[in-house]
Amino acid sequence: MSGAEPDNASRREGWMDRALDFVERSGNRLPDPVTLFVIFTFLVLGVSWLAAVLGWHAEHPGTGEEIRAVNLITAESIQRILVEMPRTFTAFPPLGLVLVVMIGIGVAERSGLIETALKTFVHSVPAWLVTSAIVLSGLLSSLAVDAGYVVLIPLGAVIFHGMGRHPIAGLAAAFAGVSGGFSSNLILTALDPLLASFTEPAAQLVDPAYQVHAPANWWIMMALVPVFTLAGTVVTEKILEPRLGEYSGGVAAEENEGLTPLEVRGLWVAGAVFLASLLVIAWMAIPEDGVLRGPEGEIDPLLNGIVALMLFVFFLPGLAYGLATRKVKSDKDVAEMTADTMGSMGAYIVLAFVAAHFIAFFGWSNLGLILAISGADLLEGIGFTGLPLIVAFIIVSAFINLFIGSASAKWAVMAPVFVPMLMFLGYSPELTQAAYRIGDSVTNILTPLLPYYPLVIIFAQKYEEDIGLGTIISAMLPYSVVFFFLAVPLLLLWVTLGIPLGPGAPTFYSP
Repeated sequence: MSGAEPDNASRREGWMDRALDFVERSGNRLPDPVTLFVIFTFLVLGVSWLAAVLGWHAEHPGTGEEIRAVNLITAESIQRILVEMPRTFTAFPPLGLVLVVMIGIGVAERSGLIETALKTFVHSVPAWLVTSAIVLSGLLSSLAVDAGYVVLIPLGAVIFHGMGRHPIAGLAAAFAGVSGGFSSNLILTALDPLLASFTEPAAQLVDPAYQVHAPANWWIMMALVPVFTLAGTVVTEKILEPRLGEYSGGVAAEENEGLTPLEVRGLWVAGAVFLASLLVIAWMAIPEDGVLRGPEGEIDPLLNGIVALMLFVFFLPGLAYGLATRKVKSDKDVAEMTADTMGSMGAYIVLAFVAAHFIAFFGWSNLGLILAISGADLLEGIGFTGLPLIVAFIIVSAFINLFIGSASAKWAVMAPVFVPMLMFLGYSPELTQAAYRIGDSVTNILTPLLPYYPLVIIFAQKYEEDIGLGTIISAMLPYSVVFFFLAVPLLLLWVTLGIPLGPGAPTFYSP
């Protein structure tokens, strides 16, 4: 009997490894996202021709107008594609929004402010709160994704190891926060305007005047932060650490390096500038006659200007930190930081070019609207609406995330279909976006196709040389399951009570 257990464990591990290898091979066979969008774009052209020939149409439930498929392979359509190509690209909403925000975040990240702030937060809490602090820091690190993966995950392992706890548990706790809770945060990140800029044109297929603001999911994402923090703490301390047992890998604990006097001074200066920035924004936004209020006291100017405000909120503290720590010695250093940030966005700009045309063609052909109306009619006809539909959409998003890692790439494809479809069923675009964000984040820690997964394994192998993909995924699976079964009921409660998902972001839609 004593020999049977290793054999069974070996068989289980072999089955799991084969399953994971299959997922990895399948995902690796997918083209690059840029190529994928090119394929989708030409597919839309072909389907538009077929749909027009077959006379595909649908009746708009709001206006009663007959929506017919438009053939994009005609002389007139081809002329439109060529003439409007530059405008289609430059007018693509996510392009300007993301680049503007990244200027500010890039300075805050490259000056070292975000990295130092994360380290300080984790090191400054008492021992009994360390696990929660690591998970929470991971959640907040979505302000600068690279900092979370590159700094916080190995830091979590080092801190646990230094406390006599298993380093892989610390690594897993940080990984769960950074990646499993990627969308949730207490403040807005670059992802908020990015996703909203895909959601808005999808919503405008149904309602041309509809606007989706950057803080569309702010309240629900804030509510998920304490939920994920507590859940990540419980999973780490009650499930993972007992399973791992005592660490006996033989790697000596490292001393946690403190901050230098310059870094401490830089944090104080950056904190003061950050607070001053918030006070100035509050001064402009809170009074009814404030600069960021409309003629009748409405807050639309504040919401519409949130992206530009995010630029200053990140840029100014980052600049202050850089000056205080002498990482910024002249204006040339700032220019180099912003240039480096824009240089790193090259792949995104190319992706934005092809995605812009895919979305434009989808709209011009009326295929998205016809699919949405037909899909909504089908779901309503079979009675598959309400909360089960929301749950099903989250599951679909989570499953697709196992094969396509980019949150924006997936949403660019899914939004033009699912946002209008759920609008016809009475759900707001903001709700559909929130459901997508939950599904997209909770399986990040399970997919071998996450670009940072090899890096996580390398960090883990520092403490356990023979650790592999299967071990990491088996360690992260409880986090994914618990996050899912806590986030979904929270969203359903939000829907049931009709709570706004963010400032001015309704849960339901009515024409």
